[in-house]
Amino acid sequence: MTILLKGGRVIDPKNKLDKRADVFVNDGVVTGLGKAPPGTELTSTVDLNGKIVLPGLIDLGAHLREPGYEHKGTISSELKAAIAGGFTSVCCTPDTRPVIDNGSVVEHIKQRANRERSARVFCLGALTANLDGKVLAEMAALKQSGCIAVTNLNQAISDTSVLRHALAYAASCDLKVFLHPYEYWLSRGGEMHEGHTSTRLGMVGIPSAAEIIAVQRDLVLVEETGVQAHFCRLSCGESVRLIMAAKRRGLPVTADVAIANLLFEENDIKGFNSNFHVEPPLRAKKDKTQLQAGVRRQAIDVITSNHEPHDADAKFAPFSLTEPGVSSFDTFLSSLFELADNGKLDLANAIAAATTTPSEILGIEGGELSNGARADLCVYDPKKSWQVTPNTLFSTGKNTPLINHEFSGKVVLTMINGRVVFDELNK
Repeated sequence: MTILLKGGRVIDPKNKLDKRADVFVNDGVVTGLGKAPPGTELTSTVDLNGKIVLPGLIDLGAHLREPGYEHKGTISSELKAAIAGGFTSVCCTPDTRPVIDNGSVVEHIKQRANRERSARVFCLGALTANLDGKVLAEMAALKQSGCIAVTNLNQAISDTSVLRHALAYAASCDLKVFLHPYEYWLSRGGEMHEGHTSTRLGMVGIPSAAEIIAVQRDLVLVEETGVQAHFCRLSCGESVRLIMAAKRRGLPVTADVAIANLLFEENDIKGFNSNFHVEPPLRAKKDKTQLQAGVRRQAIDVITSNHEPHDADAKFAPFSLTEPGVSSFDTFLSSLFELADNGKLDLANAIAAATTTPSEILGIEGGELSNGARADLCVYDPKKSWQVTPNTLFSTGKNTPLINHEFSGKVVLTMINGRVVFDELNK
């Protein structure tokens, strides 16, 4: 029995498709685009005239908070925010309590996520035990338990020898490593980008060199160990140039940028608004422009949410004493379209960077609307205006610089494996 998604504008970067077409879904897969397959018997028709059909979004790094930080969010609450934002697959970062450095934590998260029957969750394991940067995690066991990659997040490994051995161990396990480039000594104690704004506000700055030196160091170690590496949350224009050069040399590297670093820069930090306290920090205007250009040229492969919900107390303090992070599932796709509408991003490349490319990096199903592909998709209504308020965000975390911002478009339907999990079409 088939569902017909009728008359929407279908954008599928995998198949270089951007046209108005009917989409037929049966038994969890896409069975037809534009033309009904023979013998089709419709059970329902959804009129999508004026709306946009996309592959479901795939996120490479979200802090789901559970276990250990349920006062900031739970797997249940954050997956509700994920599907409301059009995400159908999400990578869970290992900074839970306990840390994802053993199979029992992986199993707990998988069971909780399966119980929600919502977006699929893939665990990122810890690169070092407890993310302490001292002892290597049992990566072979983490892979066996289902971890899709390993990372130390932004917990910088100050001992380069430990990092080198960790990358070699991951390579021997055929595990991809997600690297967050931070040079420990330059970044420690920093609160925001070292520049005009940090000087004006009297804040301790994090120089661009902290990231650039780390990217250079990590690329040398990638080349030496042969590990497949994904560089996470680039914030500096120079980092993009280094990654491009590494790709030209044939190194097995990819990279992403957080949506916040495409939207904002240091001059947007008005006063001491802690919702702008993020990691990596918001850099100079030229860095934001170069990051946007990197996405347009596909030098940056992926755009991530870097979703990091916080409780109110975590942001209710002087800027330097607050916890960094932005809750961004709910606003991600609206922000992406706004950037494209303003000419900052190419729409097809931006959608590919949130769908097709992350699926290829992870080696998972999704990110396409081909015949026979898993029916993971979302529908975006470019004419549905909405205001970002604590009441309109599904995430427990209300920490976003976009509070009170008016968007002109919104996700109105999300489907996973052919099943509707989020529906605002009739609201």
